[in-house]
Amino acid sequence: MFVYLVAIIASCFVLKILLKTSLVQIIKNWWRILVDGCYVYQFYRVPQFNHNMQENQLYRKVCTYLNSLPCIEDSDFTNLFSGDKSNEISLELDLNQIVSDKFLNARIFWINEKDEFTGLKSLVMKIRKNDKRRVLQPYLQYIHSVFDEIEQRKKEVRLFVNVDNEPWRNGRWRSVSFTHPATFDTIVMDTDLKNKVKSDLELFMKSKQYYHRLGKIWKRSYLLYGPSGTGKSTFIAGIANLLNYNVYDVDLSKVTDDSDLKMLLLQTTSKSLIVIEDLDSYLRNKSTAPAPSMSGILNFMDGIISCCGEERIMIFTVNNKDQIDPTVLRPGRIDVHIHFPLCDFNSFKSLANSHLGLKDHKLFTQVEEIFQTGAALSPAEIGEIMISNRSSPTRALKTVISALHINTESRAATRHARRLSESGSVRAVEETGDSGIFCRENVREFKKLYGLLRIRSSRKDASFEFDTSDKDNSRHDNY
Repeated sequence: MFVYLVAIIASCFVLKILLKTSLVQIIKNWWRILVDGCYVYQFYRVPQFNHNMQENQLYRKVCTYLNSLPCIEDSDFTNLFSGDKSNEISLELDLNQIVSDKFLNARIFWINEKDEFTGLKSLVMKIRKNDKRRVLQPYLQYIHSVFDEIEQRKKEVRLFVNVDNEPWRNGRWRSVSFTHPATFDTIVMDTDLKNKVKSDLELFMKSKQYYHRLGKIWKRSYLLYGPSGTGKSTFIAGIANLLNYNVYDVDLSKVTDDSDLKMLLLQTTSKSLIVIEDLDSYLRNKSTAPAPSMSGILNFMDGIISCCGEERIMIFTVNNKDQIDPTVLRPGRIDVHIHFPLCDFNSFKSLANSHLGLKDHKLFTQVEEIFQTGAALSPAEIGEIMISNRSSPTRALKTVISALHINTESRAATRHARRLSESGSVRAVEETGDSGIFCRENVREFKKLYGLLRIRSSRKDASFEFDTSDKDNSRHDNY
């Protein structure tokens, strides 16, 4: 009896362990194999990329849909990722895992696969042949609608950058969440100009039928030109957040040739900003290494390949558009020119209001007088001074005044030295050698001033750029 009792207790203990571990799972797997043997299934594969290495939008939609299902938690292996919010955790199905879904009383299975040889991912749908005619089309439409609801709820803008490692496996673009805080309300820009640009963008979004009636591709292109630090990049971020468009930032240095540049364009999606920054620098410093040609860039802007997609905005930034070949700037390739000049007094007041909360101050008159003498700093430079001294608005204004004085003296000394150099008189240069030293000393003082400001600043994050513009006109739409 004692032996029997021990055996019964041991059996119960083992059974309890098995029930809490793998026994239930083993039974489920056997039952699934048995059921699969009783039915004939149809399989549908949804690859991540097509044969041209373009992203399959259906793959992205199905992934989003499956990862939103509560039953994903029942998968044998599920990946956990941090979400956009600090307390948010998202679940994603791991490779070679199966998740089941139910639609119109039909059981549908999805398998997450990856090809061992090519490395390409795909989702395989398994559905009973008896159910496919009744369920397949409504089910796919349902996935589309759920995806649209999720995207509308998330309203997530993403930043894509082109990479050059194993494009045949994963495509050419990698993306991250676009979290730039700039909006059209926070951009420092002339109010009339901001309203013109905003109206132009909103009109473009409503013009699909108009463009089609004209036989034109539904896209618009902008040229942002002006010195560094005047807010061109921040302006792009403001557009992306206004329109809720993804941003494709094209790095031409990682593009091997014209065909590769075309492939990048083919892999972009509608409702996106396609950005090439510092185009003039690339064209000026282009090496002999494999790279896109001028012809390839022109075709990228408005060639036949640009018709492969709609509702896209192309943005190009340069420091000096006078150095750009006129063929690049012709209408059709560039629709709108927007100038971003150095800071003037109106822009300074906008910066003082946004950075320091000052709409007026007794030092404003002195600042305006210095601007009238020709002093010029970029909005980024003035913004950094204000950020560094935000705890004391008066000190911030005094520091701006000092920086403007140094800039004025440096510019005057530089102009004087240039006149002496152009005169060709070595003797004159020797007699006025102090002026050259004075110029260099002022530049050193200016750099030293910013060094001290950075040391005193309590925050170490990068300064934002702020936008301004002029009101000159040329042969294009100029803002």
